[in-house]
Amino acid sequence: MALQLFKKTKQLDFERTYPAPLATVWQAWTDPELLRQWWAPEHTTVTDCDVDLCVGGTIHIAMEAGDGMGKYRGTRWPMSGTFTRIDDQQQLCYDAQSWTDGERETTTIDHTNTVTFAGDDSATTVHLQIAITKIGPKAKMAAFGMKFGYKAYLDNLGQLLTGP
Repeated sequence: MALQLFKKTKQLDFERTYPAPLATVWQAWTDPELLRQWWAPEHTTVTDCDVDLCVGGTIHIAMEAGDGMGKYRGTRWPMSGTFTRIDDQQQLCYDAQSWTDGERETTTIDHTNTVTFAGDDSATTVHLQIAITKIGPKAKMAAFGMKFGYKAYLDNLGQLLTGP
């Protein structure tokens, strides 16, 4: 079944300021070992994380539901994208698809992500814009839930940057 095009793009916007140097926050977004530590919301883990940080390079993150996810335990949700713009320590842009493993045809969500960084040695502001442009027929709830997922990611990033 073909993906459905939204009548209008759904836009998600987030802005957070972290008490961490710009270089540290940039590294948390671009180093796969750091990214895997904060990308997953509660009761999920990142099982795969690869970043080829160049225009045309890829980003791939796969999350898996743990015991706390009840009937979803063991379900995997991959996200794969291609970087379209990289301005060192200023901006990351990538086009991506997210889906439920084993149901890609009907659960794929296409989205464009723009992450803008502004800061200095003491604090960094991250502005994240996500434009959802297509959604599979069985992905409406997942698209709705992206707002909560990204909020959790950004909360986790704050915890990583500020320590225990």
